Amino acid sequence: MAEDNNKLHIRLHVYDMELPVTIVREEEEFYRNAAKLITETVNNYAQVFKGRKSDKELLYMALIDIALRYVKNKDRNDTSPYDDILAKITSEIEEVL
Repeated sequence: MAEDNNKLHIRLHVYDMELPVTIVREEEEFYRNAAKLITETVNNYAQVFKGRKSDKELLYMALIDIALRYVKNKDRNDTSPYDDILAKITSEIEEVL
């Protein structure tokens, strides 16, 4: 029963559609921000390609744009090379002490 209290039913406006979704209450802001990002990205492409691209093409362009940002950011946040260097430096310091 406690799990049901943690769920929230909301309607997200994404580009030109209203989507009913059930989410974890604490993640509502993330969902709303994601919907806003999608809508803004599609609208930006719609302005650039007025009348020259279908809605489906605009959605795919926005999807690629957002996925590309995610992949670039994911690689930038990879700390494993630094973890290795820190472990090596820590080991050397401990040997000296």
